Amino acid sequence: MPTPRAAVLTAVFLVMAAIGAPPGRAAQREDPLDALRRQAAKARSDLEAATARLQQRQKDLTASQAKLQDTLRQLAAAETDLNRIRGPLASLANATYQQQNAVGALSVFGGGSPEQALRSSADVDHLAADQRRVINEAGQYERRRAQLASAAQDLQSRNAVEQTKVQQQVEQLKQKSADLTRQLTTTLNKLDVNDQRRLEMSCDKGLAAKARTFPNGLIPAKYLCPLPQKNRELRPDAALSFYKLNAAYKRRFGRNMCLTDSYRSLAEQQRIYAQRPAFAAVPGTSNHGKGQAVDVCGGVQNQGSPQFNWLEANSRKYGWFHPAWAYSNPFEPWHWEFGHTPNGSTGTEP
Repeated sequence: MPTPRAAVLTAVFLVMAAIGAPPGRAAQREDPLDALRRQAAKARSDLEAATARLQQRQKDLTASQAKLQDTLRQLAAAETDLNRIRGPLASLANATYQQQNAVGALSVFGGGSPEQALRSSADVDHLAADQRRVINEAGQYERRRAQLASAAQDLQSRNAVEQTKVQQQVEQLKQKSADLTRQLTTTLNKLDVNDQRRLEMSCDKGLAAKARTFPNGLIPAKYLCPLPQKNRELRPDAALSFYKLNAAYKRRFGRNMCLTDSYRSLAEQQRIYAQRPAFAAVPGTSNHGKGQAVDVCGGVQNQGSPQFNWLEANSRKYGWFHPAWAYSNPFEPWHWEFGHTPNGSTGTEP
């Protein structure tokens, strides 16, 4: 049976694609792209809630199926008990048929001593008690078997219906996700959206807090946002600020900022440290591993160049700065960081 995993992935895609239902009259006064992003977030939330309900329904069905299996095992045991007692029941019925009233007649009217008559009467009472026990036991087994058979049939019927409902829900959820994707993508394509705005829409700032909880260099891809420069990523809050810084730089110099590095995984930190330990941070301590640092080229790497001077004069407006240590220890004009004051950034950065 299909799982709701595809629906969850599609919901995540909707947010990453940052597309939403067309804004209504109340939303027309706001930026259409912001409205799309807001609607996309709602679509993701709705799909995730529906997926959670579906998963709970599947858990309930699994529990019911387990109960059915246990009931069927108990039913098999009851059938075994009933089959075991059918032999004594058959013998009892046969003896009763062949000796109907014989023992009683002999014990009361037959010849012999009174002592023998009393012993015979006691034997009859004992046999009658055994007969009643066997009959009662057989009745209990039969009632137990009937109850279990009824319960098993009821569980089978309800589980079959529930299985169908779950299957229908999975298909409906997949269809809803596909419909939303088509509808919202069509809406987005009707808007004149440049690459800068598309990046901003795809980057969920709400993931920044979670991104900060991961160890240095071990931030999952879900919590990183792509930069205009190919194969470069940063933590969401740093990335959103970098988009604005990059746009301002592009207006000034006519091109995107040139980057040689951004987020750096722990494995990449180890590789660089092994190559040049005297000029690289100890793996696990680099601000690149926190997703809040970039290494810049295109002229910025030369202190005193127009690009360096412009970035030094304007970067703080967007939350970026050149740390104090990078002026001398070691001298790294290309290294820029997000979210700290110069005095708050220490250590050696490549």
